[in-house]
Amino acid sequence: MSILYLLIPLSLILLGLAVWAFFWAVKHDQFDDLEGPAHRILFDEDDNDLTPEQRERRRGPGDDKPRRD
Repeated sequence: MSILYLLIPLSLILLGLAVWAFFWAVKHDQFDDLEGPAHRILFDEDDNDLTPEQRERRRGPGDDKPRRD
């Protein structure tokens, strides 16, 4: 029973930290764009910016296909 005197304040402190972390994240726009990174990974922007000569240089000797790195 005496352990409750320790666990109840400890749980309230942890709850307070969780609420503080949530409001801090909202204030600093951590939840501003939830779908952007999920869609951004689908587009390969690096290869679109390269000229054909630069793409050819990215290929190693003996490679049949361009690299996807």
